[in-house]
Amino acid sequence: MKHTYQIEGMTCKGCLRSVKSALNEVPDVINVAIDLEASTATIEMQNHIPIDKFEEAVQQKKSKYHIHPVKPDGIKTRTYPINGMTCNGCKSHVEKTLSKVDGVVKVSVSLEKAEAIIDMKSDIPIEKFQGILEKDGGTYSIYKSGQRPEKTEEKKQKPKGKGTGTFYCPMHCEGDTTYNQAGDCPVCGMDLVEEVNLSVTTNTQYTCPMHPEIIKDEAGSCPICGMDLVPMEPDLSAEEKTYKTLLKKFWIAVVFTLPIFIIAMSEMLTNNPLYDILEQNYWNWIQFVLSIPVVFYATWMFFERAYRSIKTWNLNMFTLIGIGAGVAWLFSVIGMLAPDFFPDKFKTEAGTVHVYFEAATVILTLVLLGQLLEARAHSKTNSTVKELLKLAPNKAIKIVDGEEVEVSIDEITLNDILKVKPGDKIPVDGIITEGNTSIDESMITGEPIPVNKVEDDKVSSGTINGNQSFLMKAEKVGSDTLLSQIIHMVNDASRSRAPIQNLADKVSGYFVPVVVIIALITFAVWAIWGPEPAYVYALVNAIAVLIIACPCALGLATPMSVMVGVGKGAQNGVLIKNAEALEKMDKVDTLIVDKTGTITEGKPTVEKVGSFDNGFSENEVLRYIVSLNNQSEHPLAEATVKYGKEQQTEFLKADGFRAITGKGVEGHVNQKKVYLGNSKMMEQANAALSKVMENEAQSYQNQGKTVSYLAIKGKVVGYVVIGDKIKKTSTKAIKALQDKNINVIMLTGDNHDTAQAVASELALAEFKASMLPEDKLKEVEKLQENGKVVAMAGDGINDAPALAKSDVGIAMGTGTDVAIESAMITLVKGDLNGIVKARNLSDSVMKNIKQNLFFALIYNTLGIPIAAGVLFPIFGILLSPMIAALAMSFSSVSVIANALRLRSKTI
Repeated sequence: MKHTYQIEGMTCKGCLRSVKSALNEVPDVINVAIDLEASTATIEMQNHIPIDKFEEAVQQKKSKYHIHPVKPDGIKTRTYPINGMTCNGCKSHVEKTLSKVDGVVKVSVSLEKAEAIIDMKSDIPIEKFQGILEKDGGTYSIYKSGQRPEKTEEKKQKPKGKGTGTFYCPMHCEGDTTYNQAGDCPVCGMDLVEEVNLSVTTNTQYTCPMHPEIIKDEAGSCPICGMDLVPMEPDLSAEEKTYKTLLKKFWIAVVFTLPIFIIAMSEMLTNNPLYDILEQNYWNWIQFVLSIPVVFYATWMFFERAYRSIKTWNLNMFTLIGIGAGVAWLFSVIGMLAPDFFPDKFKTEAGTVHVYFEAATVILTLVLLGQLLEARAHSKTNSTVKELLKLAPNKAIKIVDGEEVEVSIDEITLNDILKVKPGDKIPVDGIITEGNTSIDESMITGEPIPVNKVEDDKVSSGTINGNQSFLMKAEKVGSDTLLSQIIHMVNDASRSRAPIQNLADKVSGYFVPVVVIIALITFAVWAIWGPEPAYVYALVNAIAVLIIACPCALGLATPMSVMVGVGKGAQNGVLIKNAEALEKMDKVDTLIVDKTGTITEGKPTVEKVGSFDNGFSENEVLRYIVSLNNQSEHPLAEATVKYGKEQQTEFLKADGFRAITGKGVEGHVNQKKVYLGNSKMMEQANAALSKVMENEAQSYQNQGKTVSYLAIKGKVVGYVVIGDKIKKTSTKAIKALQDKNINVIMLTGDNHDTAQAVASELALAEFKASMLPEDKLKEVEKLQENGKVVAMAGDGINDAPALAKSDVGIAMGTGTDVAIESAMITLVKGDLNGIVKARNLSDSVMKNIKQNLFFALIYNTLGIPIAAGVLFPIFGILLSPMIAALAMSFSSVSVIANALRLRSKTI
């Protein structure tokens, strides 16, 4: 087989020789031809070689060389080292920033390799990329290929605790931007939330009770005093620390606010007993003293956030709280210190100015209560990630020289043999080498029925073994396990933005200035036309307008629902790549499905081998088929090879193997030119199919079987029949999707008769057969041009282009990594029933988001006019600023509570 790649970094014939030499050293490479002018390399290889192997080879020669897939005409690919990235938020931010440069087509950033791969229409000077990163704040630096700068700055130590030391805004005000310390968002003022620690293992550490500086990874004795080391209590996460800090401040606020409130309310009594003790003027001073701890300690952070929001002009909820409560408190202080400054309309019968210490402190205390409840509710929205993290055990039993040794999960390496006992959690991904059992996979697939497993079956970390012990070989460890990948995907998707959030952001942008204007108008209207004391009414109602408005409820409406919905999907085996996928899935009206591995089991088996030539027996036909297919990775080829081994077939020498997508394979077996594939492949081989041959094949194709012909030296000599059972869930799932008014279309590379047989069994009205990868891609584009919102479900490399082009790509979890990478939704258990779950989930999440947006908008639409006093002329009703503060505090909490309802949804 031959493949052509783009080579980056070649400038002369010396480069050409270096690259050619490096590529020729890769095992299984037959020949390398390099075009220096076009910067391409055409590589002939015995078997398919991943591009990563070539990249590794050229990098060893010189770090400036890179190899990429060939791009469309005119598109150039360049690789640049990036300095300054520390997390996924940095990665996304760099991608977005570099994408803004004119002429850039696509940017792909690797956090692990600390580099950016940029597709561009023509060569762009690196100075342009440097310039835009410097304008962005200078946090990140970009360098020419081959220049990998030494990082001179010391790595900041992450704070100890359960979290990661990386923080983000729950409203995603700055997209994926993250911060390295706790605090509040510079845009909306909300408390930053700490990322959940995605390490699925947490090793217990031990310390000495007398010498806490002694910390060991294992139990033992203290090297100083000899005492037994004891397990360390894990530090609180930033989330828990924030909650405890807020709780402490809240109780302090309550202790000082309650007497202020009692003093103020006593004024409503006809014969106020407090005035028998002290005059009103002194009680005002007592309220002032009691308010100081509330204003300057317990809730001072609100004023800091308000000041910062005005300074940066990122107006938010705290702007309104700071202005409203601040005006009430300062007015009261000035009223006490300079009562003669105010007109009589502001004064009481005793000659003192009306003070509002109780309004200010009660408002601030109630807002603090709202923040407290919000902090507690936040911890529940990402509970799914925390529950997933609990699935992985910390210890495992490893077989070492025939002995069972208990080891930490971190000590497991590839190909280790592990023993899993009844009831234990499976430590890593692997394959059963000895024994059989049943395994509860519900925590990953969402399916409650245990799955029977035998030798050579795959098992996943975090799932629970049944009542039989077995041995397994570790195939994926650490961050490569399925559980780790699920946790990372859920965490990333939870922080992504849905397009519908743009509406809330647009409204929020105008919200605070409009509310301030309404408050000023309210003050003016009441001061001019209000009853006596008009100025008092004007001030109180203006403060109520400021306090009741709540832009935070709008901002939280979408991210809270997305976070809970993504977690719900993960619990049911539906992995969402980003919030946009949830929104688009709700609008899908056309679903394209592949046949093999999607509708069918994807585990083909040979049902018959036949001969069309007296000179070739069925065994001889099988020998040629398995000898050629032995070099292929296609599922149908693997099925024939497996069958050949079962039949103890002799394998012949084969070379020159080449796979032709959508047709079949060719090569030389026993120095004879051999072709194996469908009728199109036979045309390419100039091997004519007789009517008898076509009839023989069609009899099997009518049953939904796949028939591949074998041609030797331009003559068809035999065939192989391969069957692939339809999954039990396919029929029911397709019916459920059709009931939701989704048009299901099957596209397959198989022949028309086989496709028709499968379509008839599934009651599918539309299907297309003999589809090459480019045909599937064109079909998706055609449907989209006709205004359809298209989802594509597939599991193979052939499906990757169509998956990437569709509005929503859905990869079956049993499929290839390429298909999963191209998809927006991945189904852990690869069957169509997962698509039904994905649609139900998107419906529920979008409905929940719309409910949240409605609650937030209607709350503000009704609350602000009532606070302004529109009901007073008719009903005599006014809204106290304290009631407004209570309502505002609970508005955000109600949005989070509504989002949490998704956890109980059945999808």
